[in-house]
Amino acid sequence: MIGYGDRARTQCEVVRLSRETHPDLPPLNQGTISKIEAQYREMGHVRKVPSKRQAVVDDDTKLNLLLALEENPITPARQLARDSKYELLF
Repeated sequence: MIGYGDRARTQCEVVRLSRETHPDLPPLNQGTISKIEAQYREMGHVRKVPSKRQAVVDDDTKLNLLLALEENPITPARQLARDSKYELLF
């Protein structure tokens, strides 16, 4: 929105315009607008950037964790993952 339409806008104007245009959405603040603008200037888009950290879990480990969940339904899945020495991203 900073360069959207008929003229360039300041970040404060974008915050105000966003709140007026989308009152049903959570309000944006100037810090958020600044981060979005910086990402756009750096990457040329504002799509969500995938996390650099990816969980690598083989099928056997997934099956073992599912069986452990079935045997211990009260135990949180994160706890079972920690106990099995594998880290899953939830």
